[in-house]
Amino acid sequence: MKIAAVRRGMPAVLALAWAVAATPDRLAAQGQVLEQQNSCFRCHRVIDDRRFSDPVREYVGDIHFEKGLGCVVCHGGDSTILDRRRAKDRTRGYLGTPSREDIPELCGRCHSDARFMKRYNPALRIDQVAEYATSVHGQRLFELGDDHVATCTSCHTAHSIRPPSDPNSSVHPLRVANTCGECHADTSYMSGYDIPHDQLSEYRSSIHWKAMDEDGDLSAPTCNDCHGNHGAAPPEVEWIGSVCGQCHAVQQGLFEVSSHPAAFMQLGKPGCVGCHDNHGIHETSDEMLGEGSESVCIECHQPDEPEGQAAAGMRAMIERLKIERARSDSLLGLAEGAGLEVSQARFELEDATNAIVLARASTHSANVDSVKARVEAGLEITSTAWQRGKGAFRDLRIRRIGLAVSSLIILVLIAGIIVKIRNYESRNAPAPRADETRGGSRHG
Repeated sequence: MKIAAVRRGMPAVLALAWAVAATPDRLAAQGQVLEQQNSCFRCHRVIDDRRFSDPVREYVGDIHFEKGLGCVVCHGGDSTILDRRRAKDRTRGYLGTPSREDIPELCGRCHSDARFMKRYNPALRIDQVAEYATSVHGQRLFELGDDHVATCTSCHTAHSIRPPSDPNSSVHPLRVANTCGECHADTSYMSGYDIPHDQLSEYRSSIHWKAMDEDGDLSAPTCNDCHGNHGAAPPEVEWIGSVCGQCHAVQQGLFEVSSHPAAFMQLGKPGCVGCHDNHGIHETSDEMLGEGSESVCIECHQPDEPEGQAAAGMRAMIERLKIERARSDSLLGLAEGAGLEVSQARFELEDATNAIVLARASTHSANVDSVKARVEAGLEITSTAWQRGKGAFRDLRIRRIGLAVSSLIILVLIAGIIVKIRNYESRNAPAPRADETRGGSRHG
């Protein structure tokens, strides 16, 4: 392979790169050193053809550039020589632009070497090339010679490779879908492959993308979380549940003990995807259960079958718990608005919300008794909350009656005191004098 020629000419160059990069104090200035002393930079910067000048400009932000690794690490040759022909002499290991089939081995020359990688990033995995060979991309490249498939530089770019944590990286969580979509959403490019071309548009309509893009949850699933990155492969029917179970462990455990896995396997129907779709996974709802127009159960079960009736029964139980929870919450809200102390009751009512969540999860077991147990536990909580709300209003009524009676008693006492004062004043008023009485009679 051409890589062998690069290997023969690279030891001296790599030794120089290691010596320069080995001192931490000199790493910060390494970019300036490369720009000043690297003949690749000095020549390619001034070329009018952007095919040759853009890679140099892009490389300034590359992680390899930051670590002090120059062009010759990948392209070979001698960057200390200004003469173009001598710098690109094949005897000096010059490779030029590597072919697509050579790229994995070229990248793996460093990234599969634990000793070498410890100098730069000891935490970085060194099995990427081996894993790539197991992927659909690697198998087609190495076994079928299909150079249309993705290689290292298809996803990481060639000259502007950045860490996944960098928002400008092609493999940052928010950009992974677009990176994969550059090939998989290109109808023309993918025309020779018997796979859909709508994965990107479907994913952008999903709850996973909403959580990532709108809610800012970078841990939400994107392409490589389900398909793998270097070992990218479509999940098979028999293990797709394990892929979903990486995040949805509770649902996976319940589903595995149900009667569905065996039935789905016989039908050749992938477990989770059979009900929830794959790329266009939308937010779940209780309407998916039972026999309504949005039900997924009726795709396999008739409403009058035992399984259809079981699904309808589970849906009815969950709906009842939702109604009772809302009723109790409304009552406690009124009590709180009336100034009554019901904060503890409202706090405990949240356990009913948890019971609804657990009941919904239990539907994956397809076991009516399991759902019933969760619902009944929730109903006990809502009943207690309802009684506390009623008790709060009962106490309020008692207090109001007590206040009215107390007020009435106080008014009666006040009235009695007023009457008594008047009687006292009338009894102790001075009697009219005799001359005043006579005078009044005389003048009258």
